Amino acid sequence: MKSETRVLTYPVGIIGVGNMGGAMAANLLAHGWPVHVCDIDAAQSQFLEQLGAVVDAHPAKMASKVSLLIVCVVDGAQTQDVLFGQNGAAQHMKSEQTVMLCPTISPENVEVCAHKLAALGIQTIDAPMSGGPARARDGTMSLMLACEDAVFEKHQNLLQTLSNQVFRISQQPGDGARTKLVNNLLAGINLAGAAEVMALSERMGLDVTTTLNVIQQSSGQSWIGNDRLRRAIADDFEPRAHTTLLAKDTKLAVAAAQQLGFKTPLGQLTTETFARALAHGLAEQDDASLIKLIRYENSL
Repeated sequence: MKSETRVLTYPVGIIGVGNMGGAMAANLLAHGWPVHVCDIDAAQSQFLEQLGAVVDAHPAKMASKVSLLIVCVVDGAQTQDVLFGQNGAAQHMKSEQTVMLCPTISPENVEVCAHKLAALGIQTIDAPMSGGPARARDGTMSLMLACEDAVFEKHQNLLQTLSNQVFRISQQPGDGARTKLVNNLLAGINLAGAAEVMALSERMGLDVTTTLNVIQQSSGQSWIGNDRLRRAIADDFEPRAHTTLLAKDTKLAVAAAQQLGFKTPLGQLTTETFARALAHGLAEQDDASLIKLIRYENSL
C-alpha cells in the first residue's frame, strides 16, 4: 500500500488578518499548519481563533514563537511599524527566522526592510500577492517571490500551500514589489476602462449583463473587469478590495515610473481617476464602485 507523503509543518505567524491575511491563515489552518495571528481588529483574530489559530496581542509577542512571520498589513508605514516600531517583531526574532513581506509597498521600502532584517540575521521573502480573498483562501492566488534560493527552498512547502501560482522573480528583494506594481497598474487601468465602458453601455440603453457577457468572451475582456463589474451589475459593493488599495498601488507605480523618467500617460489618468473616487466618498467601498464615479461624472 502506497504511503502518503507528509508535509513538514512549523509555526507560522501572520500580522494583519483582514481580507487577504485572514484568508491565508484559514488556508494554512485547513492544511494543518500551526498559525499565530495578530491584528488591531480583535474580531478578525477571534474568528481565526475559532478555527484553531493562536492569537497574540502584538507582533513582539508572536515573534519568537514562529519560524516564518508573514506581514500582511496595508502599506509601507504599517510594515515599518509592525516590524521595527513599538512592540515590533524584529527585535524579538532570532537569527535564521524569516519575514515574508506581502503588502503592496514601494521597492525601496522592501529594500530598507530587508536590509534592517539582514543586520539582525533575519531572512526576507519579498512576496506580494494577487487574486483576492477567495483565491487566497483556496490557495490559488499568485505570489511574486524575490528572495535567495536557499530561503525559497527552506519554505517551499509553505509557499506551495499558500499558492499554486508561485512566480520566482529574482533573488533580490524589491523585485517582487516592482512586479506587483506593474501588475496593479495594469489592473487599475483595466478596471477604470471597464467601469467607463459599462457605464457607457448603460447610457446606450444596452442590457449590461449581456454586454459584459460579450466582453468576457471577446477582445475587450479582462479578469478584473469581469470580476468587479459582475458585482457592480448586482449592486454589490461590499468591500473585498477597498478602493483605497488600487488608489495607493497605482500611485506607487506611477511614482516608480517617474523616478525612472518613464512616461505613463494611461497610468497617470488612472491614478487621477482613483483619486477622484476617493474624493467622491468611495474609499471604503469595493473598488467595483468606480462605476459609481463614472455614472456621477456623466450625470453632471
